[in-house]
Amino acid sequence: MSYRIGIVGIENSHAHEIIRYLNVVQPAELPMRVTALVAGTPERNRELAELGGIDTIAVSAQELLGKVDALIVTSRDGALHRDLAVPFLENGTPVWVDKPLAASVTDARDIIAAAKRGNALLTSSSALRWVSDTQEVADQLGTIGDLQTVTLTGPADPKSEYSGIFFYGIHLADVAQRMVPGMPNDIDVQVTPGAVIARYRAGDVLVTLEFIQPDTTGRVPFRVTAVGSHGVISRDIVLGEDYVQPGVNAFATMLAQRKPPLSDDALLAPIVLLEHVRLAEAQARRRET
Repeated sequence: MSYRIGIVGIENSHAHEIIRYLNVVQPAELPMRVTALVAGTPERNRELAELGGIDTIAVSAQELLGKVDALIVTSRDGALHRDLAVPFLENGTPVWVDKPLAASVTDARDIIAAAKRGNALLTSSSALRWVSDTQEVADQLGTIGDLQTVTLTGPADPKSEYSGIFFYGIHLADVAQRMVPGMPNDIDVQVTPGAVIARYRAGDVLVTLEFIQPDTTGRVPFRVTAVGSHGVISRDIVLGEDYVQPGVNAFATMLAQRKPPLSDDALLAPIVLLEHVRLAEAQARRRET
């Protein structure tokens, strides 16, 4: 079966890369093609339609119901994701929400519930979860003894117009779940002038996420450090030009195998953490004023 894919939220650079991969590169092992877009700016519509040879440009996502076999939501703002995804999930259409799943726990739960009601496939993740550097660290965790701590460092801006810490913070929160699955417990958040530090426990492992706000010079790289009872792993997570492709492959595998790559708890856990971080960061800022 060849899947007809619709994309909504085309302002995101990921939309360009997904279309290039599926419609231009056209990997033989991925029987799918982007056949419809939900309109953005006229210039963006034209750019992506020409890139992918796409004829259908809908005014709203609702117009694509029943006209595509699966939907990819790539809107930058997670606060929009619930309204975009739920009608398709309730209709039984598979949906990939390209990070974050939502910008609140309530919305995330609603999206997951809609997938249940429609018996629809649902996935959502950061592209960093699937890249080779992340996979290699995850594969090596068993070589350093009993895991004690995992620290993730990377850029995030609590003041982002796209639901604040959720926009880039999802990268760290999701990779942390790849390393140490489980709902965060005993969450503690500290705020400095240029960073937000969140610590929590997942089982017996202490997880620390260092969200560093970019300055005028640039931003810190993504980095993971894992400490075990007899070893340490520490490396940057580097995003190559093809960094979106592993996530597309995971989506394609979900469609082919009719099985989501992540559990409902794995989808929800990063959103639980980020909502806690957002509230704590806002409280800290209010105290400062």
